[in-house]
Amino acid sequence: MKLVTFTESKVSRIGVLKDDRIIDLSQVAPNLPKDMLTFLQQGDAAMKAAAQHVDAQAQFALAEVVIEAPLIRPPKILAIGLNYRAHAEESNMEIPKYPLVFTKQGTSANGPYAPIHAPRETRMLDYEGELAIVIGKRCRRVTKADARKVIAGFCVLNDVSVREWQFLVTPPQFTMGKSWDTHNPFGPAIVTPDEVDPHNLMLRTFVNDELRQETNTDDLIFDCYDIIEFLSTAFTLEPGDVIATGTPSGVGAAMKPPAPLQVGDSVCVEIEGLGAIENTVVAEPDTALIA
Repeated sequence: MKLVTFTESKVSRIGVLKDDRIIDLSQVAPNLPKDMLTFLQQGDAAMKAAAQHVDAQAQFALAEVVIEAPLIRPPKILAIGLNYRAHAEESNMEIPKYPLVFTKQGTSANGPYAPIHAPRETRMLDYEGELAIVIGKRCRRVTKADARKVIAGFCVLNDVSVREWQFLVTPPQFTMGKSWDTHNPFGPAIVTPDEVDPHNLMLRTFVNDELRQETNTDDLIFDCYDIIEFLSTAFTLEPGDVIATGTPSGVGAAMKPPAPLQVGDSVCVEIEGLGAIENTVVAEPDTALIA
């Protein structure tokens, strides 16, 4: 099952993506929650209820709606660095003995086809195509053997990075470098675990149709279940938490010469079985805000 959040007639709700059309769960299963976070919080019962309608008549073509981030504001966005051997090597870093964990702020969440902002503070804006896990059950101290049970599904993610803040300021500001608004586009759908093997999927990233990253997720140093076991040792994972599992080699900062993203560039990340996201880089608008 492929679960999406979409907007139609200025109203957002959740649905099931079937080929190039959407089954509106608010119509076929009106007792289910209308937002993805509440839906996931209802656990297996909600999933089973939605699955009963995967063969229902679709209400909308993709062209009639806006596909949003599956979770507009995830409770947590967690990420793993240096989790492909080739990427660690291109970064001149040792292969980690434990997952390298960092966070992205919830306000960085962005739609799968929405613009990415290029802030004036960077000339080293970069892409990182990644497989993402979406947690479906509240859990703590999960064993690797049980990790699959707490996963709601998988999606495509671009861990957009401001490299100056991540590495070059003193002291380095990893959280700042990873958390700019719009710098976590993901989606287009949450694909449930019964549909894919997360550890045998081709991942490709294109910038303006030029192939920059290409790998299979079987090259992950720490696989999805390792990551869940490690993270849940320290803190509770909750429904709707998003975990980015790391990027392969081919990031712009490691190219010779470096190839940062420029305004007007289009970045497409595609993962076998999960679909693709595509985002255009735009100059950051005036977003000064005192609400």
